[in-house]
Amino acid sequence: MRIQEELRGDIVILTLKGDMMGDPDTGVFREKIKETLEKGTNKIILDLSGVKWMNSLGLGALISTFTSVKNHDGDMVITNVTKKVKSLFMITQLIKVFKHYDTIDEAISALQ
Repeated sequence: MRIQEELRGDIVILTLKGDMMGDPDTGVFREKIKETLEKGTNKIILDLSGVKWMNSLGLGALISTFTSVKNHDGDMVITNVTKKVKSLFMITQLIKVFKHYDTIDEAISALQ
C-alpha cells in the first residue's frame, strides 16, 4: 500500500494505491490516519481511485479509522471509488455510513 499525502488548507487528501486486503496494507493505512490525527488534522479525504479491491479486513480498517477520526471531532470522506469497491460498499450497506463524492473538489467543498 502506497499513500500519497496532499494538504489543502486544513484538509488532508490521502491517495491510496494498492489493494486493502489485510496486513501489511491495512496497518500502513491505520498508521497514516493515526499520524494525521496526531498532527492535528482531522478533516480527511480518502481518494480510493488506486484501490482496485478490498476485503473484510480492508473494510474493517476503514470503519475503525472512521471511528478514530470522529473521536477526534473530525470528518473523513471518500472519493473516486472504483466500481468493484463501490459494489462492495453497496452490498455491505457501508455506502450509507461513508460520505462519498465523485471528485476531490466536491469532497473539499463538503468539508469546508
